[in-house]
Formats: sequence, C-alpha cells, structure tokens
Amino acid sequence: MVYIRQDKLPKLKEYKYQAVDHSLVSRYVLKPFYSNVVIHCFPMSMAPNLITLTGFGFVVANFLTMLWYTPTLDQDCPTWVYLSWAIGLFLYQTFDAVDGSQARRTRQSGPLGELFDHGVDAVNTTLEVLLFSAAMNLGQGWKTVLTLFGSLMTFYVQTWDEYHTHTLTLGIISGPVEGILTLCVVYALTAFLGGGSFWQQPMLQSLGIKQFNFVPDFMYNLAWNEWYIIYGGFVLVFNTLLSIQNVFKARRSRGQKTRIALMGLLTFAAAWVLIPIYLYLQPVILHHHLVPFVFYVGLINAFSVGRMIVSHLTKSRFPRGNVLIFPLAYGVIDSLGPWLQQNASRFVGAEYGRYFGWPSALGNDVYQVAFVFMCLGLAVGVHGSFIVDVIWTICDYLDIWCLTIKYPYVEVKENVQRVEKEEKKEL
Repeated sequence: MVYIRQDKLPKLKEYKYQAVDHSLVSRYVLKPFYSNVVIHCFPMSMAPNLITLTGFGFVVANFLTMLWYTPTLDQDCPTWVYLSWAIGLFLYQTFDAVDGSQARRTRQSGPLGELFDHGVDAVNTTLEVLLFSAAMNLGQGWKTVLTLFGSLMTFYVQTWDEYHTHTLTLGIISGPVEGILTLCVVYALTAFLGGGSFWQQPMLQSLGIKQFNFVPDFMYNLAWNEWYIIYGGFVLVFNTLLSIQNVFKARRSRGQKTRIALMGLLTFAAAWVLIPIYLYLQPVILHHHLVPFVFYVGLINAFSVGRMIVSHLTKSRFPRGNVLIFPLAYGVIDSLGPWLQQNASRFVGAEYGRYFGWPSALGNDVYQVAFVFMCLGLAVGVHGSFIVDVIWTICDYLDIWCLTIKYPYVEVKENVQRVEKEEKKEL
C-alpha cells in the first residue's frame, strides 16, 4: 500500500517545524540542561534519528526487565529494577529532546525527523503504560485499561491538535515533560518504598490523616494508585478541552468550519467503544493475557497517529478510519453471540430469547488467546509496513538516509554562529 501519493511529495519540501512549549520546567530547567550540557555529548557525525532510536533502546530494556520480574503487572521487583526504569525513562526523555538540537546543528532538520520522533513516542506510550502499571501493581484488569485509555487519548488528541493548528502545542503541564518526569519520580519512589505493593495502601490512612465525618468510606479507603488515576483523569480532560479550543481557534482564523474537525476523534472513539466491550465479554483476556492485547491496542493508536503525521507533513486530508480496528470488531461480534444466547431471555423472555445470539467460532479459551496474538501479529505487520514504506519514500525523495548523515554539515564560523542564534531563540 502507498501511504504517500506522488503528487503530495513536493509538500515535504515546504515542511517547517513549529512548536510552542508553555512548560516552565522545560523553559528554565530542561532546555538549558540540554543545550549547555547534553548536546555536547553527541558527535556531529551522529544522525538525529539515531539519537532518538538509542534513547528508545533504554525503554525497551526496561520493558524486558518488566517481563522477567513481573509479567502479570502485580509482583514486587528488586529495588534496582525500579531505579533502572527511572533512569531509562529519563534518558529516553533526554535523548528524545536533544535529537531536535542535533538536527539543527547538523542541518538535518526535516519531515522525516518529526515522523520518526512521533512514531517512537507512540510506541513508547504503550510501553510506559505497562511499566507504570507494573510499578503501581495495578495487575491485569480495568485499572491498567483505564491507564492505557488516558495515555493513548492524550497522545492522539495532541497529534490531532497539531494536524489542525500546524503547531505542536505543549501546555503548562504536558505528557512529554511533566508527565515523564512524574513517572521517573514514581519509579524512583517505588524503589525506595519497597515495591509496587506500597501503592496498594489507602493514601489518606498511610499519611496519618484521620477520617472526618463528611468523608465517605470509599474515598477514605482509595489507594495511592487509584488517586493517581483520578488525578490523571482531570489532567486528561483539561488537556483535551485545551486542544479542542486550540483547534477551533485555528480553524476559525482560516475561515473553516470547526465542528468538522471533531470527526477526526471518531476513529479513536470507535476503537474505545469496542475495546471495553471485548474485554468484558472475554475476562480471560482481561485478567490473564492483557499484555499482548495492550500491545495490539497501542499499535492501533500508533498507526492512526502515524497517518495523521504523514497527512500533516504532506498537507493531505485528515485520515479517517483504521484497518486494524476490524479484527477487534470481529472479536466483539464473535463474543457477543454466546452472551446474547445466555442473557437475552432476561430482557425479552424465554419465549423470544432463544432467537437471539449465535455460536462463537473462537470460544473462550485457547483459540481466543490465539486470536489476540493473531491481532497483535497483524498490527505489527501493518504498522511495520507503514513505517518502512513512509521512511523509504521520504528518504528516496529528499535524498537522505534515516539513521546516518548522507551529506555531512561543514562547520564554518558563519554556520556555527547561525546555529547558536537559533538555539538561543528556543531558550
């Protein structure tokens, strides 16, 4: 399948990166650290995309230790494991932020860098959901699913915002900055507090706060990880509404209809209507095989986000629909039949209940698990072919290489001064 049409390729040369970062932490702490210290650790011969990929390698290493020590997401790990997660994620954030500076000083800035950066971030989002769930001992259940929903929606809406406004906007509190730093702190605290089981304790009680009469029992007994999910929900709503406001404002300024932009959220909504239904109908997947299913769902989101970025770079129409949702829809239909056979009589009576439902082709055991792994394999194949095709097309058209610098930048005095001025503008 061709993901970039030939008539859209010239738009790649019109690409210009635009971003607005309102984060105070980023402005006064992280960016000076990146520009004055970190960037000098990388040689001029190192390609920006290779820096991004190297940083992602730390997260992959974290994920492998998670699979070894807590594959069910509810077991305490050795102290060093949690510390390695904190260090690995911080290094990923650092490498991910520095690749842009490396691109500017080596004169390798271009559309491929933004696509590569977002593509890696999309996969990292799913891995961090699993790592966070393991650190909090959320286990395989609805809490992990809620965490996945919040993380993927934040990333999807942010990319949707960038497509319509043509600017990457990061708020005062954003996932790439404060969100990642918060996770680093959570991982480090988990190491010093004795493991993920600590977060299962009621927060107010463990802090020594007495229960007042006006505080309901369920609220007083909420665990640390449950409070964190509530906090994440508020941040998600705030950032989503802010992104919608940004999109509406940008489209009004161009004289375009605003409500049409909201249709771009329907693809994400369609997937997340099916996901909880499937997991409810198949508790064996929810409680025993959630990790591969989370990967599958993460790749659904990564594929949608990747196509949005490509459309943004080539100034094409917004991509609607996602072929990876169809296997999920089949799984829901297949699982719904037996459920209707068992429960329809309660709603329409035994006389008519026998006319509802149909037998399942997959069942509820080993074939259902095989189906999930088949969906995961399909998602890896489709998203992988998308990545290869798009990178190959862009590299071929722009005459560049992905992980190495094809035409090295010559450091003359005038060029060095120009790069330094650009970096100062960022600060």
